[in-house]
Amino acid sequence: MPATSPAIEDYLKTVYAHTEWQPDPITPKALADRLGVAPSSVTEMVKKLAAAGLVSHAPYGAVRLTDAGMARALAVVRRHRLIETWLVQEMGYGWDEVHDEAEILEHAISDRLLEAIDVRLGRPVRDPHGDAIPSAAGTLEPRHAVLLADALSGHEGAVVRISDRDPAVLRALDHAGIGLDTVLTVTDAAAASVSVAVAGRATHTIPRATAEAIWVTA
Repeated sequence: MPATSPAIEDYLKTVYAHTEWQPDPITPKALADRLGVAPSSVTEMVKKLAAAGLVSHAPYGAVRLTDAGMARALAVVRRHRLIETWLVQEMGYGWDEVHDEAEILEHAISDRLLEAIDVRLGRPVRDPHGDAIPSAAGTLEPRHAVLLADALSGHEGAVVRISDRDPAVLRALDHAGIGLDTVLTVTDAAAASVSVAVAGRATHTIPRATAEAIWVTA
């Protein structure tokens, strides 16, 4: 098994991302769904990653990163999120346009260029969607947040993270004037939607599926 490859990096990054904002480890089926590959391909790769000491996995059980796997995953995450930040701040991309571009570039740029980007950007600690950027040493700043979908009526908090999985959600929120650090007050937490008052502006009704992509301060 090679020391690294785009496929290995994608697997490790996906396992890490699954548990970054919730505690349940990823299953092989969920891993296959997230990566868009056949379950048999996941089974084969997980065996290789386990043999390399990067993940732990019992048959039919969840997949967890080892310490070595976590270090490798955070290195890839750092690349991805710095590239996204660079594309938005320096290259004129919208926050809804950077994910796929970063997926390609994260496997290609050198450590020297990554360090130059980090310095150029002033060593940012979060990307355009609020996800923490690991340091070169693999450390992360602690974050405390709750899903907007779980917030009760009367909860007030600043937006700290918006999932970038669906670009349409990012565009809709941008149109509504909701982004990182926007202060939201939950005015009604209904079953199908969440109504929020945006500080100093209008009230918006957000579909619950969209509210499940937004994290606010606890």
